[in-house]
Amino acid sequence: MNRPIGIFDSGLGGLTVLKVLAERFPQESFCYLGDIARLPYGNKSPETIRRYGLQILRFLKEQNVKAIIIACNSASTVFLGEHDFEGIPLFNVIEPGSEAALNVAKDSKVAVLGTSATIRSHAYRDTLKKLNHSVEVIEQACPLFVPLVEEGMVDDPITEMVAKKYLTDVLAKDFKTVILGCTHYPVIKQDLKKVLGPDVALVESGDVLALKLEHLFNNQAKFSANSQRRIRVCITDLTDHFERLAHHLMHPIEIESLEKIVL
Repeated sequence: MNRPIGIFDSGLGGLTVLKVLAERFPQESFCYLGDIARLPYGNKSPETIRRYGLQILRFLKEQNVKAIIIACNSASTVFLGEHDFEGIPLFNVIEPGSEAALNVAKDSKVAVLGTSATIRSHAYRDTLKKLNHSVEVIEQACPLFVPLVEEGMVDDPITEMVAKKYLTDVLAKDFKTVILGCTHYPVIKQDLKKVLGPDVALVESGDVLALKLEHLFNNQAKFSANSQRRIRVCITDLTDHFERLAHHLMHPIEIESLEKIVL
């Protein structure tokens, strides 16, 4: 069996990234960790988020992963600029997401939706400004989106109502490029499109990370086409609800192993 790619998130939202990568790289095995027991990260301090993140990075290293993706935007803010963990390539979602947004935004205007921790850090704003000093950035914290996703409230009037409240300024200022700065948010993409309209481009983590991994694999010959793949999902709290939601988010990709672990 080939060495897996490690992915972690504060909950199950990062499965949106795992699904994209599993489809894009059918030869590759994956080991995902969702820290549901300590969800959400978005209302915690940077020190606490980093402590949790280091525990998870060590766990993934023990699983013999060949690369690690920090799918959690809140965790990405505290590991920004770090591209290696004890010899393992490390990817965050903020830098590639910012690059992708600037490539899409013809008017140099980018809106960022994220958790309170992500928005408070200004990580996206600072990264966007570093890449293009003239870009106009608006940031909007959307703390209720994560619990709505974790409760499975997709294509739901309540989710749409919350989105309308959060997106008032984005709509009023006519931003046409929006970074979904949390891996949970693509799950409610259709709810967001109903509010934002069809002309707004939504930038998602999974697509941009796939390009980064393609570059790594092509340069370092990491593909192993003849190996048998395995998709393993580990979570720090397991209930029937979370199990159903995990399989729903990954469909039609099959999760071979769903297990509860203790960090």
